[in-house]
Amino acid sequence: MRTRCCIAGGGPAGMMLGLLLAREGVDVVVLEKHGDFLRDFRGDTIHPSTLELMHELGYLEEFLKLPHQEVRELGGQIGSEFVILADFSHLPTQCKFIALIPQWDFLDFIADHAKLYPNFQLKMKAEVVDLIEGGGRITGVRANTPDGPLEVEADLIVAADGRHSIVRRKAGLQVDEFGALMDVLWFRVSRRPADGEQTLGRITSGKMMVMLNRDDYWQCAYLIRKGDFERIKERGLESFFSDIASVAPFLRDRASELKTWDNIKLLTVRVDRLRQWYREGLLCVGDAAHAMSPIGGVGINLAIQDAVAASNILGPMFSHDVVPSSGHLRLVQKRRELPTRLTQGMQVFIQDRLIRRILGSNQQIAVPLPLKLIQRWPILRRIPARLLGIGFRAEHVRPV
Repeated sequence: MRTRCCIAGGGPAGMMLGLLLAREGVDVVVLEKHGDFLRDFRGDTIHPSTLELMHELGYLEEFLKLPHQEVRELGGQIGSEFVILADFSHLPTQCKFIALIPQWDFLDFIADHAKLYPNFQLKMKAEVVDLIEGGGRITGVRANTPDGPLEVEADLIVAADGRHSIVRRKAGLQVDEFGALMDVLWFRVSRRPADGEQTLGRITSGKMMVMLNRDDYWQCAYLIRKGDFERIKERGLESFFSDIASVAPFLRDRASELKTWDNIKLLTVRVDRLRQWYREGLLCVGDAAHAMSPIGGVGINLAIQDAVAASNILGPMFSHDVVPSSGHLRLVQKRRELPTRLTQGMQVFIQDRLIRRILGSNQQIAVPLPLKLIQRWPILRRIPARLLGIGFRAEHVRPV
């Protein structure tokens, strides 16, 4: 195959970039290794910055017809004290809330709209396994498909294949790792009306869990020390659920819903960033360029912002038949590196100053001073709302 841009990976960054480039009239092929988007326990939080992009594309009204929940405040239970962490009602955006939508619904929605452009192709069950190089640049990819090997030649290859990116490894790009002291166990349990509505984090006596209200069930993220999963499994499922019930006592009678360890998915947390996001003929975006911690749930939205920036910078070049050079690709990194550094710095700070204390002790921690100030002066809740809802640099869709 021959195309202008080939994107490896059909996640949020890859699909959004594919849509935006197709919208600019660029021939684009997206290669996705799975047969569908149905992976559970992905980032299901669509933040106000992404909803703003949907508005700019003219999709917002249709998008919000998908089943979803709206989070207008974020709260936390620290011991016996409940605190409001963020209030999104004052954001300068169309939607002043986080939308909880399964990631497969989001990706299907983007794919359906991208397929309306004749110059867009999405090939499922096409796993990129190698790069093609020639003349000092990357000129294509090799992929495995059910119909046999596939080679795609392109003016630009975009790696959007996640934190375990094959493309960035094959390209030999250098990665700086910033350490992660935790992993996350994802699972779901049923939700009952008496449980309450609040989407929140819960901290009690050395344990921490985030519970997302998904209407008829709770999507739960239980934090553990890095590499502790095997030890937890050795203690047994009953002991694990006892730990869960100590954090959220109202779940105690739902232990039978976690029948086996297959109901619990391990997310191995990484925080890293490429020193250089590109080579001649290749650009990395999203988790392939910078793996994010799950803190704040901002990874999906940062990846989408990368895609918008890449489209805004590279789309006009493609439209004028210019093959993007490494100098052009450097502009994308320059645009997105500062907000990435600031976001990762904030995540590492929270990890080292708060989560380390929680997971490293069996004692109940007191409400940290910044949260006490937020409770005393509610106007301060706008600061974390801005950081979570919009981030350090919001991108906007370029009119075409």
